[in-house]
Amino acid sequence: MPRTDTVLSAPALVQALQRNGRTVVRDVVRAVQQDVREGGVDPADVVGAVLSRLPPDGSSLRPVLNCTGAVLHTNLGRAALSPAAVEAVRQAAGATDVELDLVTGRRARRGRGTLAALAAAVPDAAAVHVVNNGAAALVLAATALAAGREIVVSRGEMVEIGDGFRLPDLLVSTGARLHEVGTTNRTSREDYVRAVGPQTGMVLKVHPSNFVVQGFTAAVEPAELTGLGVPVVVDIGSGLLAPDPLLPAEPDAATALRAGADLVTASGDKLLGGPQAGLLLGRADLVEELRRHPLARALRVDKLTLAALEATLRGGVTPTWEALRVDPADLLARTAAVVSALVAAGVPATAVASTAVVGGGGAPGVELPSHAVALPPPWARALREHAVVGRVEGGRLLLDLRCVPADADGRVVSAVLAVATASTTSTDSPGEA
Repeated sequence: MPRTDTVLSAPALVQALQRNGRTVVRDVVRAVQQDVREGGVDPADVVGAVLSRLPPDGSSLRPVLNCTGAVLHTNLGRAALSPAAVEAVRQAAGATDVELDLVTGRRARRGRGTLAALAAAVPDAAAVHVVNNGAAALVLAATALAAGREIVVSRGEMVEIGDGFRLPDLLVSTGARLHEVGTTNRTSREDYVRAVGPQTGMVLKVHPSNFVVQGFTAAVEPAELTGLGVPVVVDIGSGLLAPDPLLPAEPDAATALRAGADLVTASGDKLLGGPQAGLLLGRADLVEELRRHPLARALRVDKLTLAALEATLRGGVTPTWEALRVDPADLLARTAAVVSALVAAGVPATAVASTAVVGGGGAPGVELPSHAVALPPPWARALREHAVVGRVEGGRLLLDLRCVPADADGRVVSAVLAVATASTTSTDSPGEA
């Protein structure tokens, strides 16, 4: 067993120590040494094993290939940034003029370039503001407009937004009181009219973006809520800024504003395809009131987010846009090629028809025809350890290549071959069933 200090002094670990720090590297070394004691690692391979387990940079976040078939997978960070956004983040990593006018030398509006890009993308908004996520945008609106007052909202829109966070709890935490109207499946304009009064701070419309109510239903559109004498706030959720023919039922900011919404809130890391951010779009006086509220300081975005968001708004198509529009024929050809390579190596893989989804709390019910590589379900965990994340469905592990860059298909093949080899070795070991 090589000593800890001997391993740490290995020339191959010099860069790892600079990048990850001595404490992180030392802990990995000790974990590998334990594997040596248990027979899982050869003593001669300790340094290599340590390098393979260390993160490639100073972060513990590990890049993975999204083979789940969910374009916007919350657990995988939702939208993948475009090359333009990635480069913008790199450029913004050092000192920037985020709040400085280089001509006058005086303080300037924070993120003014990003705000200008957002305003240009949604010309129906008289003013815009950005906070750190979609929930924060709604919290800021509720706090500034309705703290100590009432928010009128339909019972059918009291949604849970994920990880146990429920809209009613979020809104009540701002100090506002909820005045629920209508029923789970049907709400009318008259329900809102009867509810609005002197204590009403705002009327809230929430898009139920992660479920669909069908059957005997009725809902009130933003256009029907104008003229009630209070601000109408519309949370469109998924961040679509303008109508998209691919998602005709998904609400968008431009349409809501034209219909009379006073304020629209949305997310930046969903259908927009940008970084995590909360977008506030609407009446100039309301946006300025929110921008000047003390809570806005606690919810503001950093320079990296501002850079990525601006590049997303000004740049070309995003990985999200591309993944939603993958040609099924091209996807079938890629899937067949991966399966062919695996079968040639003796792996029990097949190409199957599959169904992908938008994900990320957007476009519920929309199904995207897709194709996937079908593998034995027990391999799911081992593949995750090789940074390939699929889904188990119908007794099969499915790897959908829709969100995988075409030049990364070889990485999928390599990972599956490594897992298949390890599985064969384990099965063939003495004493194994």
